[in-house]
Amino acid sequence: MNRMTIPALLTGALLSLGAAAQESPFDLSPDQPGREHVEPNPEAIAAIPADFPFVTPGKLTVGSNPAGGPPLTAYATDTRTVVGADADVALLIAESLGLELEIIPTAWADWPLALQSAKVDAVFSNVGVTEERKEKFDFATYRQGLHGFFVHEDSEIQSIAEPQDIAGLKVVVGIGTNQERILNKWNEINIEAGLPAAELIYYDDEGTKLLALRSKRVDVMVQPNAQLVFIAARDGDFRSVGTLSAGWPERSDVAAPFRKGSGLAEPVSIAINGLIEDGVYLRTLERWHVGEEALEQSQVNPPGLPKF
Repeated sequence: MNRMTIPALLTGALLSLGAAAQESPFDLSPDQPGREHVEPNPEAIAAIPADFPFVTPGKLTVGSNPAGGPPLTAYATDTRTVVGADADVALLIAESLGLELEIIPTAWADWPLALQSAKVDAVFSNVGVTEERKEKFDFATYRQGLHGFFVHEDSEIQSIAEPQDIAGLKVVVGIGTNQERILNKWNEINIEAGLPAAELIYYDDEGTKLLALRSKRVDVMVQPNAQLVFIAARDGDFRSVGTLSAGWPERSDVAAPFRKGSGLAEPVSIAINGLIEDGVYLRTLERWHVGEEALEQSQVNPPGLPKF
């Protein structure tokens, strides 16, 4: 039996919003006319180690997982070109370093090996900083790691920002996820405060989750914020009522990983901070509807999620 690929399914779902691609809230065309460009950043270039072994001289070769889907990383309508917020940020960094960008589609499970075997120089694929990963890789942060709380448009829920806001609600969450870990902590806090715990609901597929929200069998859905931004834009009947740091109660950001000790994290971080100062960084994230995930400053190897 023939099966559509995940990228094809995502692209098809998005284009069904309108007959013309330009009517979509996301531009998935391969030429990306709205994409911004920058001039080389001398400070960032000067920080590149003289002996750094780029996969291809003159290019920044990055791995990225198009199966992640828009708005972060997806295949364009030509089913070959990788587009999205992560691809745009990678392009701006490459240009800041005076390099040409080359994106190698890389499955999520394969990015560590792709880095360690020097098939790519860096990875831009929504990778969160963790203490365990820092033992093998260096990181330069480029976005906040946020989970989103989304409800159906006619829900009475207006805001979820702290544990008491989910007391007594039915919440759809992925089993074994970081979001589940956080919500279980929130339930512990609520129970200690004499409030009812939220009921965590688990479904295997997205369609069932969304149907449960529409039929009011559940109250709210929690998963990575960017995924929910896409769903809300695609379907038009869901809305955000809050976000949550992936590292709650601490902060955990999304970063580009590099081979440990390679020295490339520092120039990339300098490049990102130049983009932030210039304003092009925020404009780029806003073009993909994830401006709320913008960083105030890029960091090299910040504290990450602890080992569990």
